Amino acid sequence: MFFGAAAAAALLPKTGRAQSPSRKRRQVAEPADGEFPLIRPNENVAAFAEWESTLGRLVRRATYGPTVAEVAKATQLGFQGYINYQLNYTRINDDVVEAAVAAKWPMLSQSSDTLFSADAGQLRSQLQESTIYRATFSQRQLYQRMVEFWSDHFNQDWDKVGYLLAADQRDVIRKYALGKFPDLLKASAHSASMMLYLDQTASRNTAPNQNYAREIMELHTLGVDGGYTQNDVAELSRVLTGWTIQGRGNFVFNPAIHDWGSKTVLGVTIPAGSPSLGLAGINEGEQMLDLLVNHPSTARFIATKMLRWLLDPNPSETQISAIAAVYKATGGDIKAMIRAILNDAWLPVSPMKLRRPFHFLVSSLRSTNPTLTSVATLNGQLNTLGQFLFSWDTPDGYPDKIEYWAGNIVPRWGYASFISAQNSATSVVVDTTLYRAGTPDAAIDLMDQNFFGGEMPLVTRNALLTYIKGGTFNDTRVRETIGLAVSANAFQWY
Repeated sequence: MFFGAAAAAALLPKTGRAQSPSRKRRQVAEPADGEFPLIRPNENVAAFAEWESTLGRLVRRATYGPTVAEVAKATQLGFQGYINYQLNYTRINDDVVEAAVAAKWPMLSQSSDTLFSADAGQLRSQLQESTIYRATFSQRQLYQRMVEFWSDHFNQDWDKVGYLLAADQRDVIRKYALGKFPDLLKASAHSASMMLYLDQTASRNTAPNQNYAREIMELHTLGVDGGYTQNDVAELSRVLTGWTIQGRGNFVFNPAIHDWGSKTVLGVTIPAGSPSLGLAGINEGEQMLDLLVNHPSTARFIATKMLRWLLDPNPSETQISAIAAVYKATGGDIKAMIRAILNDAWLPVSPMKLRRPFHFLVSSLRSTNPTLTSVATLNGQLNTLGQFLFSWDTPDGYPDKIEYWAGNIVPRWGYASFISAQNSATSVVVDTTLYRAGTPDAAIDLMDQNFFGGEMPLVTRNALLTYIKGGTFNDTRVRETIGLAVSANAFQWY
């Protein structure tokens, strides 16, 4: 790396020990005597004193990083106007980004029947690269953030489902990310990709598979403490027999493998049916989906999880109850819940959140605004950072906890060196012309606007100024300072 240990130490948070990224669930070891104290799960971290603007806090939570243009848009519209602007995402013209996606990654629009015969590695790369590109350049920033949220909520691992995941991302997650939760859940329940991922395709009346029944209650709706029992899981798995796929990725209900006996789930009894009902037998499962989305535990579980994503790792009981009430009153309207969460009373006093690797990488791209000739290199960088997209193998999704990500500082240093490097041959080129147009102080002012939304902490400013003035003010020095800005403590949080 181009900067020394002393310079790095001045800018980076002293958190837990460095940990090698892994997609597996794991325990974090206790630190040895003399090491920095371990950051505890969901520990609240007070915001920097310089984050004085409530509007600035809103932009940080609603986007993948404040840019000059985004801050100007929020300032123009005001607090509530900016929320409305981001929530009404279909009114935001994103034609340029979507045209680029269609041209660069054309496989994403193809049907599962077509993709069945496609090159799996190429399709996987197209799905990952387009996700990075959209998050970076889309004007629909809050929408993109919720696409990430729901992708974790309904997580699937590419290694198991393969080409089917492309349709799931397009027709389930992206279609309903800012819609109503019941519609999103039902779309997921009819997804061939989800059926395969959670082994619903292996379920038969003679041997019901309980995986999907368990996860739809534990992870998708009620939550682990939502009031269901193991017997409810077993009974729901019987209800869902017959829900499967056929051909190359089409959801179907197959009455020949459905359990037609009487079942009781969460106190609701479904009377015995008859094979003569045929395809109408799917209504048993549809009835259970309605029961789940309307259950009070689901309202609390979704409210809590959205609060943790958008506001506070440890939401209060008052906050959870308030957002659960919005869920109930609106039939699970995601926009209404977001509007209630991101209010000007809760947001200013909320703690900071640590950027996960994907968020960190995308934020750096929004700040540096590089010329991209290929996103493949960035996809490789994200893998090194520890969050290779669509590759978390358990259905709980990538962790949104400081405990898990606090130790991957060294890979972030390496990435900061990569993104700021001068290399005309690379596919990611950062232009330093504007930074070199004035004085070193002016360069830091510009970094303040581009990287920190105009609210760079004083300690960060002083450190960057010290470094940029510590040598010849040229392209190399500016790039090194940009690398330090990306590595800075303040840039790791939002």
